[in-house]
Amino acid sequence: MWKVIIRRILLMIPQLIILSILVFLFAKMMPGDPFSGLIGAKTDLHEIDALRRAAGLYDPWWEQYLRWVGHAIHGDLGMSYNLHMPVTTVIGQRAINTFWLSLLSVVLTYVFAVPMSISAAKNEGKWQDKLWLTYNSITFGLPPYVIYLVMIVIFGFTLKWFPTGGTVSPNAIGFFPVLFSRIYHMILPAFTMAILGTVGIFTYFRSGILDEETQDYVRTARAKGVKEKYIFTRHILRNASLPIAANFGFVITGLLSGAIFAETIFGYPGLGYLFIQSITGRDYSMITALILLNGFLGLLGALLSDVIMALVDPRIRIQ
Repeated sequence: MWKVIIRRILLMIPQLIILSILVFLFAKMMPGDPFSGLIGAKTDLHEIDALRRAAGLYDPWWEQYLRWVGHAIHGDLGMSYNLHMPVTTVIGQRAINTFWLSLLSVVLTYVFAVPMSISAAKNEGKWQDKLWLTYNSITFGLPPYVIYLVMIVIFGFTLKWFPTGGTVSPNAIGFFPVLFSRIYHMILPAFTMAILGTVGIFTYFRSGILDEETQDYVRTARAKGVKEKYIFTRHILRNASLPIAANFGFVITGLLSGAIFAETIFGYPGLGYLFIQSITGRDYSMITALILLNGFLGLLGALLSDVIMALVDPRIRIQ
């Protein structure tokens, strides 16, 4: 398995190179540049032109790309023109917030989705199954931003049970008060992300359980008098969990894209919120870094999913 992992990592190198070129060209094709926001009625256009020339924006795109890659290899992703800070510093600060928010949402997603799927599958056609199928259909049919807006309006502005922005209360002083305040600020956005995350897991897991119920080995085990609880836990659940286990790597590494709506609507200062701010502010250094990071996480997710599949199902042999 280690040889396969090493080969997959080596294969990621040309994929990252292609991804970096596409990301760089995408950023260059966007209208305007980082200095466009400085132009006003009394702005000296010659000064703006000098700034663009000093930043190398008039150089051929391949020279700009090679210069950018050279700096990136040494950990220098440029300066954020909007925040006036190194891109790596800003991403490092925001990544911590996104990591904890996403981790909580993933935990809640599986805590909700797995019992829902089991309840629906074991009671196929009954009211429990119809209840969860209705919930799943409504959640799947509504746009994500609608669900986020409904949750923040009800629980944030109307009931005032949870804060509507930020990561910690200003009056929280000390380790435990700050810790509890951070968790408190994460509950509503993480819970809402979990509601959306249950859709795919519920669909795959419920279908997997129902499919396994009809397999010949299940009928044989029942005919031999094997206890139903043993059949369900040791065989049906194990095999039905393979699709969601394969998707687990993408769930973890797709957190940046999934957090964009949540962080923007809830005013949570993470990578998703930073991405929207960078686009509106035409902060190209930040945009390219975040897209490249998301692409790298996607490649990492594919590798992680393969490893998880091999660990969950011993029958799988990676040659």
